[in-house]
Amino acid sequence: MKIFLPLKEDYLLNLKSNNYSDETVYNYERDIEVFENFLRDTGVAFDKIDKKTILNYKAYLISRDRQTPKAGKGLIKLNAFSINRMLSALRSYLKFIIQMDYISPISPTNIELVKTIKKHPRVSEFEEVVKIIESPDKFEKDEFVARRNRAMLEILFSTGMRISELLNLKKEQIDNTGRIFIRGKGKKERFVYLTERAQKHIKDYLGIRDSDSAYLFIPLRGMNAHNKDKKISANYLQERVKRYRELLEINIPLSCHSIRHAFATYLAENGANPAAIQILLGHESLDTTTRYVHASDRYAEDTHKKFHPLKK
Repeated sequence: MKIFLPLKEDYLLNLKSNNYSDETVYNYERDIEVFENFLRDTGVAFDKIDKKTILNYKAYLISRDRQTPKAGKGLIKLNAFSINRMLSALRSYLKFIIQMDYISPISPTNIELVKTIKKHPRVSEFEEVVKIIESPDKFEKDEFVARRNRAMLEILFSTGMRISELLNLKKEQIDNTGRIFIRGKGKKERFVYLTERAQKHIKDYLGIRDSDSAYLFIPLRGMNAHNKDKKISANYLQERVKRYRELLEINIPLSCHSIRHAFATYLAENGANPAAIQILLGHESLDTTTRYVHASDRYAEDTHKKFHPLKK
């Protein structure tokens, strides 16, 4: 039996027409195709979906036997956040077809998200973050790579920008005061700011960079004219940070996102207003930002000592 999701292409077109990024549209398409695969594998027609179908779908997502959108077997067990992302995509799709006056066999409200485990965030000590940022000078033998990677890590910690924002950064986005204009996640616009230290390392990098590429950071091979549009890959930078951490024997997992997390945490520890941190990070909700503020054990300890009514 051929299984299909009605109005699927219209749903994706609706996302595009509402100015969702191409990456976001792709993610929604991928996630609802997982549900389409599930219906095909179980032989359940779309108009026969009920609460038990959704229960079985959750079990399907948790298992390793699920089919990926490319019809391959799922090799790893999905975590609760990934499962909830797929369930949220299904909710969104069902809401759309109802808005289009198509009869949905089940209400979107019947799709409940799974429980997530709140892990206590671990933030590296400030000295460890600094060692990671400075490690290209210590471990990279090629001068161009060392200066480039050092500048990238300095910018990450100076601004708190996302890795995708860093790798898509163009020289024209930086003004002569060190202010950077960012068009970030969800096409939201904001400014972030370079420290004097970060500006110095960018200048050092540009001093030996010989390319007319619009992108600020380019691969070593990108110095060749025919590769002027090449960018650094996220996988490359993540791998280098992981390698630096191993060489420094830092046992707390530290990634590019951890540097962004550390940026927000240390600002909070030094008394920065959460609303200001929200703007710098480009968060839509202040609730997202306060996770960084409250993640700090030191911040919690200082708050306790300062505000407890029987502190003396």
